[in-house]
This record gives sequence, C-alpha cells and structure tokens, in this order.
Amino acid sequence: MSAAKRVRTLSWKAETDVDQVPQTLRFLPAREPGPQLSAADSHSPMSLFKLFFTESAVENLCHNTNAQAARAMSKGHKYKWTDVGVDELYRYIGLIFYMSVVEMNSIAEYWEDSLFSVPFPATVMSKDRYRTISWNLHMSHPDADEENDRKRGTDQHDRLFRIKPLMDTIRLACKAFYHPRRNLAVKERLVACRAKTGIRRCTKVKPTKLGFKFFDLSDSSNGYIVDFSVYTGKNRFPAGRGLSYDAVMSLLDRKVLGSGYHVYMNKFYTSPKLFTDLFALKFGACGAYREQRKGFPKTAANSLSSDSTMGSIRWIRDGPLVCVKWMDTQVVSVCSTIHAAYTGDRVKRTIKVQDKSKTKSFPCPAPVTAYSQHMGGVDLSDQLLEYYSAQHKTMKWYRKVFLHFLDIVANNAFILHKELHGQMTCKEFTEELIAEFCGVSRKAAPKHKPCVNSRS
Repeated sequence: MSAAKRVRTLSWKAETDVDQVPQTLRFLPAREPGPQLSAADSHSPMSLFKLFFTESAVENLCHNTNAQAARAMSKGHKYKWTDVGVDELYRYIGLIFYMSVVEMNSIAEYWEDSLFSVPFPATVMSKDRYRTISWNLHMSHPDADEENDRKRGTDQHDRLFRIKPLMDTIRLACKAFYHPRRNLAVKERLVACRAKTGIRRCTKVKPTKLGFKFFDLSDSSNGYIVDFSVYTGKNRFPAGRGLSYDAVMSLLDRKVLGSGYHVYMNKFYTSPKLFTDLFALKFGACGAYREQRKGFPKTAANSLSSDSTMGSIRWIRDGPLVCVKWMDTQVVSVCSTIHAAYTGDRVKRTIKVQDKSKTKSFPCPAPVTAYSQHMGGVDLSDQLLEYYSAQHKTMKWYRKVFLHFLDIVANNAFILHKELHGQMTCKEFTEELIAEFCGVSRKAAPKHKPCVNSRS
C-alpha cells in the first residue's frame, strides 16, 4: 500500500494516546557551529562587511560599471564621467546605508539646500556623481550581457547572468565565515520591483506589488542567512519535483552543513515527500501544512471540528512522520519528523469567562511549540533586514537585487559582530559602517553655517 493510501486509512488519535518517539538524529555538523573567526581578534563593522563584499569583488564591480558607462556614452548619453575606483565605490555604498538611516522622500533631497537639508552627503560626493554611478552600476560586463541576451529563449540563456558574479561571491562567503547551529529555517522573501525584465516574478505576498522571490536558509538562533537563491520562474533544480521541494533541497548541502540538522518551514514547502526524503538524508523537519496537499491525512474519523474545545489535540503517525492538529483560536496543522505528537507542553491563552478576561493554560503539541519557537529566527532576520534597509526606487531590476545583496551582507556582518563582540546595537553598527565607508568619525558631525539672525 502506498504511503498516501495508508495515511488515509488511519484514524486520528488524541493527546491521551501514547506516541512512539521517532528516531533521534545525531547532530554531526561539518564544522564547529558559530562564527569561523577568532573572537580574540578585533573586527570592525567594515572589516566584517568586506568578508562578503571583498575588494576583488568591488574591483570587478568598478570594472563593469566603468565599461557600462563607456557604452552608455558611446550611445549618446551626455553626462560627465570619470572611472570609479574601489575607495569611491565603498563611499557610494556608505551613502546608500546613510540613506537607510536618514530617510528623505527622494534622492535629490539629500543634496537640497533647504531648512530641512542634511549636510553630510555633499561632503562625500556630489549629487550628479552619485546619480551617474547609480545609472551605470553593473555586476556583470555589458559585452557578456549582450552575448547572454542573444541566447534568450534557449536553454543556454542565464536569467540571473547580470547578478551572478556578485551573488556567487556573497553566497560562498555566507557559508565560509559562519556555520549554523542545529535549528534552521527556510523562508521566501519578496524584493519589490516594478522594472521590466524577462524573469517571471512572484506576486502572491502582495497582489499590488511585483518583485523577486528569494529563498533563504537562516539560523533560527540569530537570523544569520546561511544561503539563498533567486526564483527565476523556471529554476533548473536537479530534482525537478516542484518549486517548494526543489527550493528546500537546493539550500541543504549535507557536505557543507553536516547532518542531524532540524529544518523548520512554512506551509508553502511542507509535504510528506519532502519530509521523508529529508529524513533519509539525516535532516529532521517540522512545518505547518495545508491539509489539502497530496499525502496528508484526509480521514475525518475522530478529527477536530469547529465545535472542538480549545487545546484539543489530534494526531496521526506514519513512520517517522507525525501530523498533528491543534485547536487554538482556529485549527493549527503541523507535521514533523523530529517530535512526538504530545509531550506535556502547555501554553497560556487569554479567554473570556462571564465577560471577564482570564488567562488559562492549554495543552499544546510538541511540533507546534517547536515550530513557533524556531520560525521566530526568520522573523528576526526579517526585522534586521527591515530596520535599515538599503532599498529605494530604481529603474533597473538588477540594481534592486544589488541593494538587497547589501542588506544581506549588512545583516550577516552585524550578526558576526554581535556573536564575536556583542556590544553594538544594529543602529550603532550601521552608523559605524557608514562612518568607516565614508572616511569620517561617527561622532563628528559636518559643520553648519552660522545663522545670521541668531540670538545670543
């Protein structure tokens, strides 16, 4: 009997029924978890940022940007241009992060001479220079872009060609300088963009927005992004078993990570096939699931209903996989190859009793408790990326992705600094990063002109 048919014949059990604890996977990481740097050494924000955004990568970025500017001018674009160098490009990146901390309505406002003007950007570079670098910023060589574009419509065409040189460098660095702890989380992230491109983009998160979908693998303990990939609409994953299955499998490299990891994910990814295959590879998994998805229990025998009391639990086990339903304010469905169905965990909820609020304790399945705890690492990563995001409007899709790369690198550099030294807040780290990029002291403010009508 197939697994799908076997699960349909099983009936739901309650929390009073004893579940057989699944086989415990030995945790055998390929390296000692944590930063792969010495805590005894001093690491400045800029030095950590440069681990991911190396000088050789920036030299390549400068070379391609200069080539793009020369091509644009040969086609009739009229603006003043001198070749950009490594130091200037780092200052340009510093200004991008400055704009994430000091927000204005438009880029031009940072150089306006008005009552609410900010003097700092003009001390770093002129507005025209900032804009011309932005217009020509290129991660790949324009001649190679043209050659790749001629292959459009064939299997040889690479949809990510314009971002691949920098993307590959950052992905390697993310894995090289930090090894994750046991609990990992997989999540998709949307980078909003309205620019026209041949890449098919996801609009499910917000129907009014277009954007690129990133698949992220992060450490649940701190939000460090271990690896990521970009959805192109037709990702050529080796397994070919569907986007959600392939996205997870592509991020979990046993040779790089080791074995015995616990991977948490939302209902977009969760399927019995994925979980059982991960278990065979020595990866445990836990995630919310959609009941209508193929392979999950469809039987109604002893299942929860809308009349079930809060805290009611039902579960079905099929080999290493257990599916649980729990009545919270609504039915919550989670499955796992790591946990037993119920181990005595309880949660507190506020309920109304005779028009008065009262806190009461309810039983909660072990997979639900763990899922709530470890998917919080994803929320932490989201928060860090949003605090001082480098994102702003741009006409080029690959520049939008470049700005997201800056967010990923700043996020990971901050987490490394926090793990190694731990004395800076995210805001202080970002401010120090800006100061180092722009060659100024974080405590020194540009001098203001004296007010003519000031009173003594």
